[in-house]
Amino acid sequence: MAIRKLLLPLTGTAAGEAALSTCLMIARLWNAHVTALHVRVDSRDVAPLAGEGLSGAMIEEMMSATEKESNERAHAVRAMFDRFVIQHDVILSEPRPGADCATASFASVTGREEDLVAQQARLADLTVVPHPDAGEDVSSSDALHAVLFDSGRPVLISPQSPPTTIGNRVCLGWNGTAESASAVYAALPWLQRADAVRILSAEGYQRRGPAAPDLAAYLALHGVHADIVMFHSVGNSVGAGLLAAAHDFGCALLAMGAYSHSRLRQLILGGVTRHVLERGNLPVMMNR
Repeated sequence: MAIRKLLLPLTGTAAGEAALSTCLMIARLWNAHVTALHVRVDSRDVAPLAGEGLSGAMIEEMMSATEKESNERAHAVRAMFDRFVIQHDVILSEPRPGADCATASFASVTGREEDLVAQQARLADLTVVPHPDAGEDVSSSDALHAVLFDSGRPVLISPQSPPTTIGNRVCLGWNGTAESASAVYAALPWLQRADAVRILSAEGYQRRGPAAPDLAAYLALHGVHADIVMFHSVGNSVGAGLLAAAHDFGCALLAMGAYSHSRLRQLILGGVTRHVLERGNLPVMMNR
């Protein structure tokens, strides 16, 4: 299956350029369409948060300030998008069946970002989100988790700096879980055109389920040759070991399952998903 439609939620401008570059690189590889989506905050959502004891005038003032900030952010994001497409000679167009080049369009809607992004992602082959640690774009993690938990589709986390290449050397983080199986399935189009594929597994990473050699045999049925490397934790961190093994391979795309333990547990105790989200400096595609 080819990748034909990419969704790119743009909340702010701090990591927007890097995510746009990453998204366009993918679109050009696949002759795909990029829909850049900006979700504006609805000022009416502020009223229920105001609490009791505030006068109507104070609530009105809060709503007015929220509306002003939302307008300024929307204008900044649209200006960034327009500047980017001019600099990179991107063709502005609606999605076209059978297109022989990358195209892009911009949409601005008002509402709750996590709801609207998840809904739009359900009919996108891949959603690319800015890195969640990117300063003013902290809410981009809301889009990330909305896609992971409520779209049924893969999400690709753009590194903070645009990669020079993507997808020619692919690593699969494998631990036998349903989440990692979903990641493998979503990565198949990439695996079938990659120059090299490596399965990364570890004793402290493996759960109950098929082991790495079983995955290699499965991939061979799809015409994909993959070698296997058993990596070791770094500083007692499986996530650090996974990233180190990917780096040693010259990985240009890491595909892995997300949150095989609960998100709350990982937020409190840490985990592989959290470590990769916070420390990964390469394109990472996640599934749940």
